[in-house]
Amino acid sequence: MIRIFDIAAKDLKEEFRTKQMLNSMVIFSLLVIVIFSISFGSILGSSENVEMIAPGVLWIAFIFAGSIGLSRSFVAELENGCLEALKLCPVSRSAIYTGKALANIVLMLVVEIITIPIFVILFNYNIGGLLLPGLVIALGTIGFVCVGTLLSALTVNTRTREILLPVLLLPLVLPVLIPAVMATGSALSGASLGDISQELRLLFVYDVVFFLVGQLVFEYVIQD
Repeated sequence: MIRIFDIAAKDLKEEFRTKQMLNSMVIFSLLVIVIFSISFGSILGSSENVEMIAPGVLWIAFIFAGSIGLSRSFVAELENGCLEALKLCPVSRSAIYTGKALANIVLMLVVEIITIPIFVILFNYNIGGLLLPGLVIALGTIGFVCVGTLLSALTVNTRTREILLPVLLLPLVLPVLIPAVMATGSALSGASLGDISQELRLLFVYDVVFFLVGQLVFEYVIQD
């Protein structure tokens, strides 16, 4: 467990020092929010209209910004010639996967925490409660990152990894995107925990299944 946090801390320290990936993710996410706010400017006066488009706008920003970050998840080690050293670390391959996934989850949560207030301001929308939408977004993010981290390792040695990763990733995350978008919309509309319990169960099951799959197959994915 300590080694997992060590790997995650290494990635986070490097990223917060350079902010190379984080800046790109935040800028892209904010750009999406700004473009949609301009496009839907004529209907932003009604909170009901905003509640209809909010889940789609937010998750488009999260997914595409996250794809940028995930595509660079293993690139630092590759460019610095440290990928082989990472493989030779006296830890299990599953610990490397978990540490990388944990770092990516933290980075995506940071981007989401920055993006949501900007969305509230530009769309002139008041979120009643943050607890339930935050839970939905967190569960959706975990599922997205669990799959994305695994595919990032799979595509790290390819020349077109920035293009190949989204092509492979987006079809696989549809089972988490659909309930996440539906549950986000319901939560923003004032639904209770019981109203979105089915979507939350789907998100939880997806997260657990793909986390376990990542643990099992990462050892073979990271091999040359």
